[in-house]
Amino acid sequence: MLTLGHILEALTGIPFEGDTLPINGAAIDSRQVEPGAMFVALPGEHTDGHDYIGEAFSRGASVALIQREVSGGYPVIDLRSGWQEGVFSGLNQGPISLEVRDTLQALQTIARYWRRQRDIRVIGITGSVGKSTTKEVVAEVLNQRFRTLKSPGNMNNEIGLPLTMVQLDESHERAVLEMGFYVPGEIDFLCEIALPQVGVVTNVGTVHAERAGSIQEIARGKAELVQRLPPAPEGVAILNYDDPIVREMAAKTRARIFFYGLNPEADLWADGVEGMGLEGIRFRLHYQGEVLHLRVPLIGRHSVHTALRAAAVGLVEGLTWQEIVGGLQSNQVQLRLVAVRGESGALILDDTYNASPESTLAALNLLDELDGRKVAILGDMLELGQYERQGHAMVGVRAAEVVDELITIGERGKLIAAAAAEAGLPESRIKIYMRNQEAVDYLRDRLDSKDVVLVKGSRGMQMESIVSALEGRA
Repeated sequence: MLTLGHILEALTGIPFEGDTLPINGAAIDSRQVEPGAMFVALPGEHTDGHDYIGEAFSRGASVALIQREVSGGYPVIDLRSGWQEGVFSGLNQGPISLEVRDTLQALQTIARYWRRQRDIRVIGITGSVGKSTTKEVVAEVLNQRFRTLKSPGNMNNEIGLPLTMVQLDESHERAVLEMGFYVPGEIDFLCEIALPQVGVVTNVGTVHAERAGSIQEIARGKAELVQRLPPAPEGVAILNYDDPIVREMAAKTRARIFFYGLNPEADLWADGVEGMGLEGIRFRLHYQGEVLHLRVPLIGRHSVHTALRAAAVGLVEGLTWQEIVGGLQSNQVQLRLVAVRGESGALILDDTYNASPESTLAALNLLDELDGRKVAILGDMLELGQYERQGHAMVGVRAAEVVDELITIGERGKLIAAAAAEAGLPESRIKIYMRNQEAVDYLRDRLDSKDVVLVKGSRGMQMESIVSALEGRA
């Protein structure tokens, strides 16, 4: 596993001889420090990690990366000038701080170094929607044969990915890493650290368009993954044939192309997709003349693409169909959408993690599959930039086709309501609110066990408070 000696070599370029402290992962939040971990003190606008060095060490951290003086009297090795003779003796005991010029850059340097010490296959996953669920299912499939490391949660940026990489040890055979995109060059930078051999692209949509720009700029950013892959046969780009923008990425890589989708032109494709509500989906899988009939516990017909991506990775990595199906049918996958019973007995679909037009349409499609009186509580979808009006209008039109009652939250939610009304949903069945509590107050005595309630909005809308209130937890 990673040791203090490896860290010193990574940061100074000088091989370190002798045994040193083993490092048990890394954390930037002192509350998440485990015994033996490396604590990375990141300065921030509101919170500075340097103020929590003492807490990190009290929780068992062996090493801390710092970029300014800290109190507490802990031993400090100053690496800002590189290697210094005679200061690296007696390093088998912590806690110890390493002072560097920039703690984030130091973490990234360590992760880059450590990745290159490990002979491992890395699968990178990007796309506008579905990255996290795809990562979970891909890891579950690969775990049927290989010991697999995966990004925890949505740790998919310039901080989260290096934190994941330093968890690698000699037992890992595969790593599945989610790669987020906010600005051009970000995925290229993550790939430079992680060196993926397999790249999976889910789709290209309007998520984060406010920061990233146009769909074309988002597509260029996502394509950085396939451009970074090694040439075939080692490199493999697994691309969504059903998304024309993703399909065109085949021309931007030297890697082998593996298409998946609902079109028979794809290498791996599905048909006969049937949604079974909260029980999962059924479909037929086609590959090189073989046909498999599958039922998997993924929710919503759109999840067939998630299953196809995971199966594609399994095939590329040499797994048998028995192993692939075993992974797809696992109940260990952590789904973002959770179904809970409210205090009234209503079934609440908690999809409050985040929202984009694409993911909200998918959630409405799932709502359409379920029996009962259908209620949708939809909040603002943030960061859509130039696609804000169009995206909210698309959702409103689909909502009009699905719901019995529509409740919108926020200024942008008014765009959803207006489009739903224009599409034919009676205005008497549309309620427009600015605050979450107003929706809770309206619904509190109006729901019963026959109702199915979808709650969805961008993370910044904090719509999980609605779910908590309807469950009776708040």
